Amino acid sequence: MPQPLTLRIAIADGEHARFVQPAHLRSRDIGTDKPGRSFESGGSAHHGVGQRHDLHTMEKERFVRFVAGLLNAASERDEFDQLLLVAPPRALPELRDALDDVTRAKLVGTLEKDLVKTPDHELSSHVSQWVDPVRRRVD
Repeated sequence: MPQPLTLRIAIADGEHARFVQPAHLRSRDIGTDKPGRSFESGGSAHHGVGQRHDLHTMEKERFVRFVAGLLNAASERDEFDQLLLVAPPRALPELRDALDDVTRAKLVGTLEKDLVKTPDHELSSHVSQWVDPVRRRVD
């Protein structure tokens, strides 16, 4: 029996991240796949006084690498077949570059928008071009 393709949508900025998997909307697919999921993560760090670097920028870069690490680990566990990255223009290149080769090969698209605070039910209008092709089945 053909397996459905699994799309993971990673929505991130420099401080927050959500991972969403769209649920199938056709009635014949109800009960055949897991419902959409999302969770948020955030982090904070304490830095010593006297550093000459912008600590806020450094923390955002560290967080983006952390998110990429989560995606790389999930990819290694085969939790998804395809990946869509959604992030503001300043964070998207860093996030994409921090992905390992295996995860980057699963990348089907990128969207330069800050949708971290957009509710799940409003995401479809932004990501529909990537979600619909995923509903195809592969042998």
